[in-house]
Amino acid sequence: MPDTRISALILAKNEAENLPDCLASVAWADEVIVVVDRASQDRTQAIAEQAADRVEVRTFDDFASQRNAALELASGDWVFAIDADERATPELAAEIRCLTADPKRSHNGFRVPIRSVILGRSFSYSGTQYDLPLRLFRQGAGRWVGAVHETVTLEGTVGTLSQALQHRTIPDMQTFLRKVNEYTSLEAIKLEREARPYRGTESALRPFWTFAKLYLGKQGFRDGLEGFVFCALSGFSVAVRDWKYRERLKMRRAS
Repeated sequence: MPDTRISALILAKNEAENLPDCLASVAWADEVIVVVDRASQDRTQAIAEQAADRVEVRTFDDFASQRNAALELASGDWVFAIDADERATPELAAEIRCLTADPKRSHNGFRVPIRSVILGRSFSYSGTQYDLPLRLFRQGAGRWVGAVHETVTLEGTVGTLSQALQHRTIPDMQTFLRKVNEYTSLEAIKLEREARPYRGTESALRPFWTFAKLYLGKQGFRDGLEGFVFCALSGFSVAVRDWKYRERLKMRRAS
């Protein structure tokens, strides 16, 4: 029986700094596919073309569409999705190889733990250590859905890997604020499409609920000063998202 082939799928926009290490971390994959956002203004495309097997430059519409575009290019038996600011450790690569090599394995997909480095600190409480996104699945068994914070709809059962992806997200405040601006704009559009009701009182309280959930509920205070800043800015991002949604509703009513 031929060896199981694995396709690594990467999305990238202005990731010239992160992409080389990400590509190096998935060099073990049988095929590496990078979908580059056409709006990228740095050397992301050139770097991808030097190391990836296939590079697709595509106008961004939403995250699920970008990932599904990469999925349609993949020829592997299994697909492994990774972001440009993430790293697959050798231990994770070995676990993926081992699990996908068994043709009798019943699971069609696997969730992957995420370990984040935020503002230069490895988080243990308020970061993404509880996140278990489905990142590895059999070709043909799943597709991504959702404009923002996309997820996989999968046919069949799902397991969980023991090894984690390393997520080097938000290295500095400038990056944090840029991501907040980008993601809150997409989230506001999503809320408008879903016709979510806007309630001023809830929107005023939600940032504080978010901070309390992360800082007290998840014990973000144990992540030090960086934990406080992350939890506070997470609440701030909720306030920005709701305000942008309010602005979109006002513009629609005025038109």
